[in-house]
Order: sequence, then C-alpha cells, then structure tokens
Amino acid sequence: MPIRLMHYVACFYDHLLKTRVTTPGSGLPPVFPIVLYNGSQRWTAEQDVYEMVQPEPPGFLRVYQPHLRYYLVDEGRYTDEELGLRQTPLSGVFGVENAGHSWEALQQAVDRVVTIIQLDPNKDRTDRIITRWLKRHLQRLGAEVHLEQLNSLVEDRDMLAENLENLVKKERLEGRQEGQNEARQQTARNLINRTEMNDQMIAEMAGLAVDEVSQLRSEIKH
Repeated sequence: MPIRLMHYVACFYDHLLKTRVTTPGSGLPPVFPIVLYNGSQRWTAEQDVYEMVQPEPPGFLRVYQPHLRYYLVDEGRYTDEELGLRQTPLSGVFGVENAGHSWEALQQAVDRVVTIIQLDPNKDRTDRIITRWLKRHLQRLGAEVHLEQLNSLVEDRDMLAENLENLVKKERLEGRQEGQNEARQQTARNLINRTEMNDQMIAEMAGLAVDEVSQLRSEIKH
C-alpha cells in the first residue's frame, strides 16, 4: 500500500503539471493521503514507504530515501461504544459495515444511522447519499429485501425495518434449526458409541437421515 499511495500522489502531481493547473515554478499543493480500510483482518502494512527500505540505510543515505506517510482509518478497530460517542453519518456507516452478516446487529446499526440522519443539518442530502450506499451494501451482503421502493431511510424507515425484521426472524430460525441439528447429531454419536444399533435404527431415533448417521460413524472411527 505505501508504494501504491506514492504512485497515486506522483500521478496526481504529474496530472496537475501536464494540464497546467500549476507549474514547477509555482509549486505543488500539499496532499493528505488517507486509506479507508473495512476488511475483517487487522491492517498490517507499513504506513510510510521509508519503513519498507530494509536494511535501514546508513546515515548519509537516509536523506535521499523516499518518504510518504498515509493516514489510516481502520473501521474494524472502532468498538460499538466508540462509534456511539461519534454521532456522525460516517460513524453510522462504520457501524453498519462492522455489523457484518448478522441481520440483528445490522438492524440496530441501521436504526442508529436513521437517527443520526434526522439530526443532521444537511438531512436531505445525507439521507440520499447513505440510502444509495446502504442499498448497494445490502445487495453485496445478499440480503433478500425489496429495495426498489427504498428511496429514503427516513421516509421509508418502516418499510426497511419490516424487511430487516424478516431477515432477523429468518436468522434466528436458522440458528435454532442448526442447534437442533447439532443436538440430533450428538444423540446419534452417543448411540453409536454406546450401543450396537445399526444406522437405520439410530437415524430413526435421532431424527437424522441414514446417510448422516453413516457419515458420523465413519468420522468416529477415524
């Protein structure tokens, strides 16, 4: 990333000179490089290209080495409590992205965003921008919601809330079903370990398919 940022800044300056926005004699404007990162893993890249020069050069060479430091905004480092202290649209967006694939957490984060928008002095403009972004974000998550009629998080709040509530109910149902299936599998394991029953009998007692019981038996043996 430090090398990429250095390339971006160099290309920006080159563009300014080629288009005669400025000249070498007039000088170049200052640049504030920012990296906005929303990945699930922690950011580990160096933040100054000079730190990549290894081994560190001797003193007389250091002044000739490139330096370019960027400002890192790592969304994942902010806790919900920290974001809650910053009632800004951007902190609301961070909260939505940090919610991940939990529909329940997402529902709470969206409710917070709506509240922030309602208090924003540029409410209409902020609402339009974040609504467009949220629709794309939900699509990337694969959310099965009807987004065609969603034009405003504030005005269409009830419609979005209903869609998200349906996703939360589905999430909870899938969680219960997964827990029930794990319980059935554990019952089958216990019967395999403690009885001489065949797979068909165990499947009927545990409420599993025979193939599942056979797979569990195979895993236990190995």
